[in-house]
Amino acid sequence: MQDFEGKVAVITGGGSGIGLAMARRFVQEGMKVVLGDFDSGALDSAVAALTQEEHEVLGVQMDVLKDEDVERLRDEAVERFGGVHIVCNNAGVIDSAAVPIWESTQADWDWVFGICFDGVLRGVRTFVPTMVAQDEPGHVVNTASVAGLIAGGGIYGVAKHGVVALTEALYQNLQMEGSKVGASVLCPPFVQTQIFRSARNRPGATEVDPRNRHSLVENGMLPEEIADFVLEGIKNEQFYLAPHHTFDEAIEERAANVVARRNWVPRAMRDDS
Repeated sequence: MQDFEGKVAVITGGGSGIGLAMARRFVQEGMKVVLGDFDSGALDSAVAALTQEEHEVLGVQMDVLKDEDVERLRDEAVERFGGVHIVCNNAGVIDSAAVPIWESTQADWDWVFGICFDGVLRGVRTFVPTMVAQDEPGHVVNTASVAGLIAGGGIYGVAKHGVVALTEALYQNLQMEGSKVGASVLCPPFVQTQIFRSARNRPGATEVDPRNRHSLVENGMLPEEIADFVLEGIKNEQFYLAPHHTFDEAIEERAANVVARRNWVPRAMRDDS
């Protein structure tokens, strides 16, 4: 996809972080953007800022856990702007419980996996038929994480591995159908977002991070850097969007272990760690 002027991008989790940065990058290319977000405050602020800058933007308060909300996001985008050309299934959260996965509650699994994987799946099932039927160049970007390419990662890692596999299947199917719609999976490392404050949007939850992981993102990549990388990836029809080489060794190690049928030893348990 090379021509962005006047095209329409839909972004879930678009009120802040990577989602908002992608929206800002897309409007610089002359696109119209539709932002979907659960956090109405962040959404309203993002829409107001982009509107004040005289960009064409629509905000839709919605929950990727609900089929009807994702369908409404699609319907409002088409009604307002006439179609959809780029979809970024970007909404995500992370679990805060510092326990082994077998001690994680079903509620934790349902919430994290529901948003990080099922939310992406809903986006694919809802938007891709519309995009394919338009018979115009388009692109789907599913936000996973480097956690989807390396071993470990708790509930979040399991969900992100699922997003990588889902997007690989989507890409394969689109290619086999000869569709004009492309696909990419975004696998960023730590990014300066509020991902570790995910519980603020979880009904009935207390915003606590017992692992004090906020420091991990303080020196991470900027959301704007991720957005630039995504745009170039779409232009170049690049499937794996891994914008930093920090975790290359871990990615290669996992693949090598699979090929060699070799047991994986977590870094924390190694003599050389």
